[in-house]
Amino acid sequence: MATLPILKYPAPELRKRCDAVTERTDAFAQLVADLIETMESLPGCVGLAAPQVGALWRVVVVDVSRYRKKVESQGRLVLVNPVLKSSSGSKVFREGCLSLPSYTANVTRATFTEFEALDESLQPRTVRARDFESVAIQHEVDHLDGTLFIDRVVCPKTDLFLRKSYL
Repeated sequence: MATLPILKYPAPELRKRCDAVTERTDAFAQLVADLIETMESLPGCVGLAAPQVGALWRVVVVDVSRYRKKVESQGRLVLVNPVLKSSSGSKVFREGCLSLPSYTANVTRATFTEFEALDESLQPRTVRARDFESVAIQHEVDHLDGTLFIDRVVCPKTDLFLRKSYL
């Protein structure tokens, strides 16, 4: 396993649509392990998508139990080839991203989502998520299509912010 460097915008990999995973290879298993290790090495990180480390495969890891506030959580999720099946509700959330570390933004997201995906063993699974966990999954899955949270900002003038830095 290895802690991988995070690509920063405007790295071209962040704007590409990722390829589906079709078989469980050693390279795939290594990527999953590296994504988990990288996420867990970064304080406050609750999700990571493969293109953020330069791998153009449809793989994300999410674990909102790592969030500084207590939130509803299913623990660590590995989602391979995730597809949104349904969503409902709507709420504005403040989002940030490791690939755009200087900014946060108000983004409207669904408050309930249902995704069909494969797990790290490439077995089918359905993931239903609410509130912050739903937002985190939506954010990471967007990366697989080359979409960044700044693309979802309705008004950059009022909803995009320089991240506060605390020394």
